[in-house]
Amino acid sequence: MLAPVTTAAGIIIGDEILSGKFADENGPFLVKRLREIGVDIRRLSIIADRTADIATEVRRCSDEFDLVFTTGGVGPTHDDITLQSVALAFDEPLELVEELHAILLERWPDGPPEPALRMARLPRGAELIWEGKAHFPLVRVRNVHIFPGVPYLFQNKFNAVAHRWEGQVVSTSRIHLEQREVAIAETLADAQARWPEVAIGSYPRREDGEWSVIVTLESRNDAALSAARQFLEQTLRPVPAP
Repeated sequence: MLAPVTTAAGIIIGDEILSGKFADENGPFLVKRLREIGVDIRRLSIIADRTADIATEVRRCSDEFDLVFTTGGVGPTHDDITLQSVALAFDEPLELVEELHAILLERWPDGPPEPALRMARLPRGAELIWEGKAHFPLVRVRNVHIFPGVPYLFQNKFNAVAHRWEGQVVSTSRIHLEQREVAIAETLADAQARWPEVAIGSYPRREDGEWSVIVTLESRNDAALSAARQFLEQTLRPVPAP
């Protein structure tokens, strides 16, 4: 029997992404890494730096999915509002965490400046996760994991803790067809009905003036994946992959 699938949502926070000032690097990285460790990401959203919007999205994703990952908005500036937004999502106050305060005191022995203290005030009940070589821990509130938005920091911190969520990886396969989708649609629907545990998708391409289709098959059931692929290869006329 296959193990239960872990589901996840990613929330990318920042006006700089929505305005186009910076391209989102964290979303594609998260999608790729979750697939590699066997977690199904079911939602990926980009949210502006608005407390109410972030809180609403966090609460919704926390209720619907096993894991939630946020990136961005955890620094010392006025627009870093993720922590207070997560607190609002769960109706919890922000509290100064002594463990984080002690870290800040190492840098500012006479007392951390107020902008730095913003990073040490967490929603009540937050858990600190120390893994890897991070100078600051990952913050978890219920099933919400709060990551920094700087791609380098996010990727290093995520890779350090990714082993916590490893599950059964999805097997994938591709078939290349020199046909239009309309010509293969009924066959694909037939295959999907026969092997519902296999996710079958078709993606048209146009190169050198000619149409082709890439058909993808994905499943955690290798036997079903193999059977579905064999059926499609016998029914359709695949061409060698480029």
